[in-house]
Amino acid sequence: MEEVSGIFHNYVLVVALLACFTAQGIKLIVELVKNRKINFRYLVTTGGMPSAHSALVGALATGIGQTMGWSSPEFAIACLFAVIVMYDAAGVRQAAGKQARLLNQIVDELFQEGHNLNEERLKELLGHTPFQVLVGLSLGISISMLSFHVL
Repeated sequence: MEEVSGIFHNYVLVVALLACFTAQGIKLIVELVKNRKINFRYLVTTGGMPSAHSALVGALATGIGQTMGWSSPEFAIACLFAVIVMYDAAGVRQAAGKQARLLNQIVDELFQEGHNLNEERLKELLGHTPFQVLVGLSLGISISMLSFHVL
């Protein structure tokens, strides 16, 4: 049981999860301001402002740099991992979301013409804009830096 309690004393893990959950909470607030209603799905959904993936990997890499050293191999690995995750969030998943939007449009037009197709729509908000990724990264780095002497 001591090993399990040690998880909660792992600064890098705690700060990364804190950054991720904070980003998801901010998404809920952003949607509340935009649409004037609370939609709790934004606490667990992908896409949107800011990128929770970027916040998580930004805080992870920063936390590793703070604890293991900025010139450590662990920090280098975390940075490269962060770049891959953020590239995927802004590139591959953003493109998949655009494709989903186009396919949904095609399906809508076919329904108007009377074709019989599956009515299930594809999820369009999969990825992030580069700005959403940058804000998420900044959030993660900030949370890690501010938490270093507190946690």
